[in-house]
Amino acid sequence: MTQESSQNLHEHHSFTANPGQEPLRVDKFLMNRIENATRSKIQQYIKEGGVFVNDQVVKANYKVKSGDTVRVLMQHPTYEQLLVAEDIDLDIIHEDDDVVVVNKPAGMVVHPGHGNYSGTLINALIYHFENLPNNSSDRPGLVHRIDKDTSGLLVIAKTEHAMAHLSAQFANKTSEREYIAITWGSFEETSGTVEGNIGRHPKNRLQNTVWSGEESYKGKPAVTHYKVIEDLGYVSVISCRLETGRTHQIRVHMKHIGHTLFNDERYGGDKILKGTSFTKYKQFVDNCFKVLPRQALHARTLGFEHPTTGQWLSFSCPVPDDMQACIEKWRVYATHASND
Repeated sequence: MTQESSQNLHEHHSFTANPGQEPLRVDKFLMNRIENATRSKIQQYIKEGGVFVNDQVVKANYKVKSGDTVRVLMQHPTYEQLLVAEDIDLDIIHEDDDVVVVNKPAGMVVHPGHGNYSGTLINALIYHFENLPNNSSDRPGLVHRIDKDTSGLLVIAKTEHAMAHLSAQFANKTSEREYIAITWGSFEETSGTVEGNIGRHPKNRLQNTVWSGEESYKGKPAVTHYKVIEDLGYVSVISCRLETGRTHQIRVHMKHIGHTLFNDERYGGDKILKGTSFTKYKQFVDNCFKVLPRQALHARTLGFEHPTTGQWLSFSCPVPDDMQACIEKWRVYATHASND
């Protein structure tokens, strides 16, 4: 496939290698970055001439270097471009001519991707709202995102002006976002700040990790402020305020300081990380996992400047029933444990 023929293709992925990227085969480079893609799938892209580095077709043995732009192009459009409107109920907290604030339930994917091509928040949004503006990734209305199994608040832009204005607020760290989480362990300090560049984990490509020191260039700056709301012995309920919005930021930062999120399967929080070896305790924790079958994270508060009126808007939604039930169980356990 020639450079000219690439004009008739659709871009599915685009990555720019970080400064300091050591030479790495392009197939391995893509394996580390495309979530859920198999090695054979990537080899197929390359074989069909669909992998370009700096707009030139490359083979699998091409070594990606710092500053290289790697793109995967295919003959069919992305699933985002083939979006189907779906009549899915939305919990709308606020709506005006410019913005919509929704409370996303746990389990709903925000936008289509590998393995999730329908039932997403965007499928619902394009059913309920016409002519939503696309963001830089061609995703209608989407200003920011939260993980599939995280519940809580998201702001959606209804106009091009709102999209630009809100995106700038998130980029400039002037928006306000507060999350409630249940983490493993008791904190020594009642509040603190975690700063650490977040980037892809070198061994587990479904995880991110904190890169520090000479390797900090492998991640992007991330800052999380936390405050302990309730110390329940083997777990804690905390509030986190985000300065930045990296993928899995709270999950990665809390694991980094030894307080993995409760029942966060991807980061190892679905194992007993604190507590006793008694069978009864194991049964109790298993029951908590059943009550809350996802990572314990909820986007509770969202604040931003209205793109047209300039007024500061702030919204909150209560911790959902599954998380609340889990907290109640730990409260009862902590009370009994202190009385023993």
